[in-house]
Amino acid sequence: MGRIDTGLTTKDLDSIGSVEELGATIEEGDVQAFIKMTLNTPQDAVSAGYFGTTSGRFRMVYPFTEQACLISGEVILTDETTQERIHYKAGDSWLYEKGTPVLWEVVSGEFVKHYLAVV
Repeated sequence: MGRIDTGLTTKDLDSIGSVEELGATIEEGDVQAFIKMTLNTPQDAVSAGYFGTTSGRFRMVYPFTEQACLISGEVILTDETTQERIHYKAGDSWLYEKGTPVLWEVVSGEFVKHYLAVV
């Protein structure tokens, strides 16, 4: 494994279509998702990579436990269980447990994060 590439944008990732394809519910905008995998274990028990979207608002329940670091852009994440709302900027990181419902507000034109996910 190498270093996290902090210069990536969504143009460097592979398009996977609307975030609705991932089980999200879009609240505002035409939120498109992008990904680039860097690690995938058998049965996808652990994975890592880059993920980003275009601007907008969407709701998603975390399908895995994730530690992530924001590479570029700005997002406001609201844990809908606790109502904790945090504004993240490049360099910030977070941890959400599997099953956590989160409201995503992408306040910049796009964002990219590096993540490590455990099912």
